[in-house]
Amino acid sequence: MINCIAIDDEPLALDVLEDFISQVPFLKLVKTCQSAVEAIELLHQENVQLIFLDIQMPQISGVQFLKSLDKAPKVIFTTAYSDYALEGFNLDAVDYLLKPFTFERFLKAVNKAYQQINIPAASVAEAPPPVKDYMFVKSGYDIVKVRYEQIRYIEGLKDYVKIHTDEKIVVSLMSMKTLADELPERFVRVHRSFIVNFERITLVQKRKVFIQEVEIPIGEVYREAFLEKLKQER
Repeated sequence: MINCIAIDDEPLALDVLEDFISQVPFLKLVKTCQSAVEAIELLHQENVQLIFLDIQMPQISGVQFLKSLDKAPKVIFTTAYSDYALEGFNLDAVDYLLKPFTFERFLKAVNKAYQQINIPAASVAEAPPPVKDYMFVKSGYDIVKVRYEQIRYIEGLKDYVKIHTDEKIVVSLMSMKTLADELPERFVRVHRSFIVNFERITLVQKRKVFIQEVEIPIGEVYREAFLEKLKQER
């Protein structure tokens, strides 16, 4: 249900809007107002999602009223003057109804409002969080930012790891297990001493993989899991 108000200084125009709104199941008319000033207090009191707004009104025009709002609801302009159409759309109005408008034209406008009010909220709720494409690694006294896409492979040396990237080798005091737990799925452990970036593998042989000219052994413990991933990626 969309809560809406209608603002127009002409009582007959408000009567038409009230009638049209009553015929649309997803619209709930909170109130009609004969001036923008009257509507200001109402917006503070009610959760209004849509305004039917006349442009030519005393005291303050519909355009001036809309510009004065910090967080404006969606707006459908209703006016007898076509001159304001461009300005209305520049203010991100949902639609611009030129009086006298039919119920069919009114329905088209409110359907657009329904789409804009309801669908973006669902999309945001369902959107996955952004994927981190890097990690920070302590190397000596420095903390180095390493992008995953630049890592070719990682070599374990007792309590240290050597991260071989396209640009350099980063040496860090950490275990292979700790590093493996932090890395995304594109990284596969193929040996007790090696983790490879699966996307950078250039050749696979029976018991080894190649990343360009670098030969990396496949350990027996990790062989089955590696071959299963290889099968899935084909």
